[in-house]
Amino acid sequence: MNELALLLEPTDLPDIGTNPDLRLVDLSKTEQYLSGHIPGAVHLAPSRIVHPAPTPGYLPDLISLSALLGELGHHERLHYIVYDDEGGGWAGRFIWLLDCIGHTHYSYLNGGLKAWQLAGLALEQHANQAPPTQPQLQLNDAPTIHLEQLLADLDNPQRVIWDARSPAEYRGDKVLAAKGGHIPGAINLEWTAGMDPERGLRLRSDLAEQLQALGITPDKEIVTHCQTHHRSGFTYLAAKILGYPRVRAYAGSWSEWGNHPDTPVET
Repeated sequence: MNELALLLEPTDLPDIGTNPDLRLVDLSKTEQYLSGHIPGAVHLAPSRIVHPAPTPGYLPDLISLSALLGELGHHERLHYIVYDDEGGGWAGRFIWLLDCIGHTHYSYLNGGLKAWQLAGLALEQHANQAPPTQPQLQLNDAPTIHLEQLLADLDNPQRVIWDARSPAEYRGDKVLAAKGGHIPGAINLEWTAGMDPERGLRLRSDLAEQLQALGITPDKEIVTHCQTHHRSGFTYLAAKILGYPRVRAYAGSWSEWGNHPDTPVET
């Protein structure tokens, strides 16, 4: 099979059928999946790809990861096509998860379910299951940056931090941790600003220009976060789609930084 592009339009979705090397994964809310999903999609509840509190941004443990990917029929040749019902947050987080196990065969369906429906394409209600496997996984830490690494190198001129939270959270007006504000030097562009509501939540065609104007440029290492690395799942994915060569997630996000006693904060 020829490798599919990272970004697929709904009308370019290949015939999934019973192809053992393709898996269409729906990361929408469970009730949405049951009421209607793209034909052939298997469901993965977003709650299964987060770590337990107090640091939900991190990955689940290796046993849990192996179990959920086994239910998806994971194997080395498998190409995932992922989407959700919110414009890419959960889909992007799942792609980060795949990067964290060194699996790089994946595509994102541009705009996900919203774009599919806008195109007038059919939905189904039949719940699909993948043939299960028992994958042996190894973790790759390269797509993730940790609090200690950020703290030790906070003034790195070759890095830019993309804060995907709301402007109110960034300013410290809305406080969802012990401390409000943002990581010193971080640049704020809320995740939804990268989506086009007129085109079914597809990536905005001018997103690259928006980022360039803010100083989030491809010559830098991009580190992105939000509160729990859900919204920044989209920004992680968006930067990869735009061809940024060095993209990492600060998975601990503000739920970790904002609750740590020794982290500096700007408002």
